[in-house]
Amino acid sequence: MSNPNRTANSLQADAGGKKLSTDMLNENGTSATKLGGAMRQIGFLPLLAVFFGYTCGGPFGYEEIFKDAGPGMAIVFLAIVPFFWCIPIALASAELNSIMPVQGGFYRWTRAAFGDFWGFQCGWWNWAGTFLLNSMYGVLLMNYLSYGLTGYKRWLGACAVLILLALMNLRGIKVAGWFAVVLQTAVFIPVIWLCIVALFHWHYNPALPFVPPGKPLGTVFGSGLALAMWNYAGYEQLSSITGEMKDPQRTFTRLLVWNTPLIIVTYIVPAMFALAALGNWTAWNTGYIVTASRLVGGKPLGVAMLVASVIGTLALSNSTILYTTRIPAAMAEDGFFPQSLGKIHPRYGTPAHAILISLVVYCVLAKFDVVALVDIYIWTRIATSLLTLLSAWRMRQKAPAAPRRFRVPGGRIGMAAIIILPAILCAIKIMYSEPFVMRYSPLLLATGPVAYVILRFVFRLRPRPAEPLAAPES
Repeated sequence: MSNPNRTANSLQADAGGKKLSTDMLNENGTSATKLGGAMRQIGFLPLLAVFFGYTCGGPFGYEEIFKDAGPGMAIVFLAIVPFFWCIPIALASAELNSIMPVQGGFYRWTRAAFGDFWGFQCGWWNWAGTFLLNSMYGVLLMNYLSYGLTGYKRWLGACAVLILLALMNLRGIKVAGWFAVVLQTAVFIPVIWLCIVALFHWHYNPALPFVPPGKPLGTVFGSGLALAMWNYAGYEQLSSITGEMKDPQRTFTRLLVWNTPLIIVTYIVPAMFALAALGNWTAWNTGYIVTASRLVGGKPLGVAMLVASVIGTLALSNSTILYTTRIPAAMAEDGFFPQSLGKIHPRYGTPAHAILISLVVYCVLAKFDVVALVDIYIWTRIATSLLTLLSAWRMRQKAPAAPRRFRVPGGRIGMAAIIILPAILCAIKIMYSEPFVMRYSPLLLATGPVAYVILRFVFRLRPRPAEPLAAPES
């Protein structure tokens, strides 16, 4: 889908902020360097299944939001956050990808828009944040599978899951197309089953109480918003396959129209129906949808939901490790990290060293609680997402005439909206962050400038300069 070759730097702007020459781009809006031949185009239904599996996978891993934020506020968060968060980011990413379809995505877009320093920050913060993100999935799977396991046994189980997923990624195993349709069908069967059974056992108002009685509003608001933002994070990755869409301007918008409501319904309806049947919102911890299914529909439904949760979480985790380990490899290719970090496996064509180094950190962090990891991770996602949004605006200034196969609708007003709405949401989240998050998240972000100085001026690593590309052949 993306070109890992020297095209990475083709739109890198100089520090003086000169406009980019449109002869760097070919008539299709891609870099003039060949992208490896014609790409197969995927049908709408398989594409929708891939998008859904990548951004959601099923009603799994977020259950604690109902206990932390309260049932009513959780439902509100899950319903409105996409319009302030993931949809604007997806639109900006699609436009950027249409002129720079490169391996490394938002890191290289930011470098092209704002130069080496901010490009490095974007890549570093993403990599640092995904240490927390990917370790979460090992913890999450153990929450579903490890009834009775505690302490080191639980941690070792999470490590085993992460090692398995890393080995799958090392071999280049990906889920796509019609196989994604089959997986999502298998996930939806028990979800629909739960909704039907719970509908006939509706005894409680699932939106009450709106917030947990007696809890400080700041704690409730901050924790709930972080979980909602995490659930809808990662939409910028969807733009990476616009080159495999027929008529991407129409297809991408159509996918958002279908995918976003589908995810909102998936997150809200099964949990809401189960809460209406059980009324036990205070018992909802991460992984509780399996227990709720067993309580509502008996052991067969509980087992079916457990299988679905494992399928959904494994698929999501596999795809997350797949894209997150490509960022440090791209940065090594550009000269920000030692070249060995970007070394590609000679047989499988994957960044083996980046995957293995990341795996070690994942396993160390897998000892911690999912919600604590989410609360700190979301600050790095805020930073990289805002840089992505600002890059879309900056690239319209630097390359105004560059052919774009996809543009953010609405002209200047549309561009302003996709920056301002997420910025408002991010400001609210930061303002209501818990004390431990306010203490540790800035330290995590501060590692970016520190690492930049150390790598550039102590280890003397020098990023490769932009290589102007020849104009496309007529």
